[in-house]
Amino acid sequence: MAAAVPLVRVVRSGLEESVHAGHVAVCDARGRILAAAGDPHRMVFARSSMKPLQAAVSLRGIDAELGDDLVAVMCASHNAEPEHVRAVRRLLRAGGLTEAALRCPPALPSRPEDARWVRGPRRVFHNCSGKHAGMVVAARAAGWRHEGYLEPGHPLQRRVLRAVRRGTGVERPVIGVDGCGVPVHGVPLAAMATLFARLAGPDRLGVLGPTARRAVEAMRACPHLVAGQWRTDTALISAAAGVVSKGGAEGLRCAAILEPGLGVAVKIADGAERASGPALIRALELLGALPPDALELLRPLARRPVLGGGRPVGEMIADFRLRRPRE
Repeated sequence: MAAAVPLVRVVRSGLEESVHAGHVAVCDARGRILAAAGDPHRMVFARSSMKPLQAAVSLRGIDAELGDDLVAVMCASHNAEPEHVRAVRRLLRAGGLTEAALRCPPALPSRPEDARWVRGPRRVFHNCSGKHAGMVVAARAAGWRHEGYLEPGHPLQRRVLRAVRRGTGVERPVIGVDGCGVPVHGVPLAAMATLFARLAGPDRLGVLGPTARRAVEAMRACPHLVAGQWRTDTALISAAAGVVSKGGAEGLRCAAILEPGLGVAVKIADGAERASGPALIRALELLGALPPDALELLRPLARRPVLGGGRPVGEMIADFRLRRPRE
């Protein structure tokens, strides 16, 4: 197993103050590792990076015709901005349900300007509420006991597990509990890159191909609903027409390069979210997936400023290289 390698350096006033090490895997839809940094076989929990596939499973069970905004919020780790909350509530209404059906933990909106106007934590404000809304609506549409939709033995979660096996190529993923309460799946980092390559061209996902394609199209059509203001996924999808990205907790971030159909997965070893965005943008740049205009738009996220006294005094720098297999 290869050790983690430096991916992002934090420079303050000319001094390298911190270094975030980690791993990168680049794969095609066949699961071949085309490039890497660190250990592409490092085991990771998929966390919220699995949401596009989970949404595809839910969509397959929902009879109602949903707009791009409602599908996008099913894939989201959102800020609970007003637009996000309205979309989740509309999704629940489309299934004849209310917020009371959600089983994610109560939370406050991420942005202080939104949180100051609410009376307290609510489930609909949780960043995973769109995923949960999609799951509970799908469970109800199928006639299953929707109150237990997040239990590992629930028919919906068994469908998700089959989709994870098909999408990642891992027959026996590690099963844990995600932060929002649903089952979370542990697979090698390269398997997450393979999944995103397959999301770029969903024919390898079998019966989920059409709904996986629908999820990706919705994310591209409504990037703000995937995350929100000042968030990497929203900025990256907006800036680069050929890239769809989805971050997860603990420094995981994945992307699909739609042409030629590649997947990229980045894991920051210390779990720092602040480093995962710059590292993913660097990997996409090395792969030629970001044109100059997109790189310019993404510069504030690719080279995040380090502040001192409220003004920039340094920056975060991702300048690692990718290696080819057997180098």
